[in-house]
Amino acid sequence: MYQVSTLQALLQGYTKTVVTVEEFCQNGEIGLGTFEDVNGEMIMLDGKVYRASDSGTVEEMKPNAGVPFAVNSYMDNAVAFEIEAGGSVDELKRQLNTVIDEDFGLNSMYVVRLDGFFSCVRARSEEGYRSHHIALSEILKKNQKDFMFENTQGSIVAVYFPDYMDGINAAGWHFHYISADRKIGGHVYDLSYEKLSCLRTKQQNIQIQLPRDMAFDTYALKEVSQEEVKKVEQ
Repeated sequence: MYQVSTLQALLQGYTKTVVTVEEFCQNGEIGLGTFEDVNGEMIMLDGKVYRASDSGTVEEMKPNAGVPFAVNSYMDNAVAFEIEAGGSVDELKRQLNTVIDEDFGLNSMYVVRLDGFFSCVRARSEEGYRSHHIALSEILKKNQKDFMFENTQGSIVAVYFPDYMDGINAAGWHFHYISADRKIGGHVYDLSYEKLSCLRTKQQNIQIQLPRDMAFDTYALKEVSQEEVKKVEQ
């Protein structure tokens, strides 16, 4: 697993570029994150990086675009499985938790790709907001927009981090969606779906690229609470 910065830093408002999209792509083929100034939601699939705008439309990003926080992985030795149809994001999480529990992986990291038909995807994204030391939750209050996609074929990029890594990334599951035609997508907070074809990769190593500039040391990262993480994720 390769990660850019930490979730604590993003939540505290460190939204400056740490690596470029080109550098990010050198470390994985599937992942998720955001862009400089929290300018939209990132979906990485098949080695390409896409940005979901605050209207839910998607564009492929240029190599020099900035990335303040993201995570990716390769899908080497991925294991195929299926997820039965379900009607909520909580149901999807329960099914995925069962899969990794049976894989003896609750204390490991996972990246999962889920492909299929989605009768409903409730998602969000945001436009950029240049700031310094302004909490992510405050930025999202200003710029976040919700939208709903109905009856679409597409893919979900899902990332799982165990509880003890909370703050480095978000503990549990994090979902980003992109349609098969690469036209719509965003951060998923609820959905309903038919049976899904899935690939999972279990990761037990992580490389974290921290910001290199001195401003990073002005952020009190331990002050981030679990409530703050849940507020932003949900």
